[in-house]
Amino acid sequence: MLSRVVRGFITLIQWLELALFTLVLWLLSWLPGIRLNPVYLKLFHFWCRVFVDALGVDLRLHHKNIRPIPRQYILIANHPSAFEDVGIPSLFNVRCLAKAEVRDWWLVGRIGVPAGTLYVHRESRKSRRNVVKKMIRALEAGDNIALYPEGGCLDKRLHERFHPGAFELSLRTGVPVLPIFLHYEAQNDFAWPDDVRLISKLWDIMTTRNNRANYYLYDAFQPEEFSDREEYCQHVYECYLGWQQRYLD
Repeated sequence: MLSRVVRGFITLIQWLELALFTLVLWLLSWLPGIRLNPVYLKLFHFWCRVFVDALGVDLRLHHKNIRPIPRQYILIANHPSAFEDVGIPSLFNVRCLAKAEVRDWWLVGRIGVPAGTLYVHRESRKSRRNVVKKMIRALEAGDNIALYPEGGCLDKRLHERFHPGAFELSLRTGVPVLPIFLHYEAQNDFAWPDDVRLISKLWDIMTTRNNRANYYLYDAFQPEEFSDREEYCQHVYECYLGWQQRYLD
């Protein structure tokens, strides 16, 4: 009984802390010239870590890489849950690619824009071309970007293929691809089908009996090792299939 009271008190403090930092970022987001401000970016990544703690997720980064993490990278991951939208930027200094609808969310969208989040209408070819140009400019400016080559959060297991966009970017800019395989031990609690509302899913995550999230970091793929984007994409996808078999099967 006492342990439940203590855990409840800690959770309350964490959500109050999250509410405070959310308010601070929301207010700062209205300032002119705040976009990509270094102070704002540090606060944004800290806000993501506070969000992870408030949800009660035991997020663990497992270094399976042998070589050091490159100075600059295009981070990719499988996309079994929407939790990684805060999980990844809580661990890595990246500008994330997100669906355009998120930009219109009155709170999360407002906070994400100054943090340099890149938005795309997935069904629009014009939007996809424009966001590629923005990602190239971001990489040329020395930023790291993060995206999901499956193209969306649709299932707990890998889709039947990866989209080649990340690998084309890597070949065009010379920036390596840094892969992370995401594994939630309570897959069903973290999975986010389209028909589930945000509040309901946050509750599922907070009340799960297994709060462990394992993020497995592997060695970066160097673009000079591949002749074209299709070869590059297929090779990385096959690596992900191997990791899926290791951690999920």
